[in-house]
Amino acid sequence: MATKNNTTSLSIAEMREFAGFSPCEQRFIRRNLDIGLGRCDAFKLWARNASENVAIRRQYVAYQDLKAMRHAIPDAEATETVGPFIGQLSRLAAFDLSQERLDGFSPFRFLYERLLGADIRPWLPSAFCAGAAMPHLRPARRKILLQSLSEAAATAPAWSSREPTFMPEYVDLEEAA
Repeated sequence: MATKNNTTSLSIAEMREFAGFSPCEQRFIRRNLDIGLGRCDAFKLWARNASENVAIRRQYVAYQDLKAMRHAIPDAEATETVGPFIGQLSRLAAFDLSQERLDGFSPFRFLYERLLGADIRPWLPSAFCAGAAMPHLRPARRKILLQSLSEAAATAPAWSSREPTFMPEYVDLEEAA
């Protein structure tokens, strides 16, 4: 019973965190989870026009290595395998952050914990900083993103290994009404 209550509390905390994100961030997270986890045909569900079709296609291409990455997350102490992995993760972070749909580290972390699992947590501050510092982002945007990473997140001595429990999905507001 205690485990079920802990899981329920964690799910509620994750739902509250998600509810605190902007509607744009929430939509981006749900859409990217559908693409990254292969939950549905994102073109049919999410594309409202031709430019969104192009954006979804680009997202599919960018996310094509996610499955392999889930199985290649190095231990925090690893040294030999870090370079290729962090390079790949930083490339993904730069791609997602360049879409200007995530306004800080919290929604970025929320998305990537679900795309790659709990073991990715120690690597997220590094990948976020690398992606947020890329020169193709506007300087003002880089500043906002980099300032969103708290000292606590950047210097955490340990990370939870508990997998996320809440996986936000598409909600059809017209159908719900």
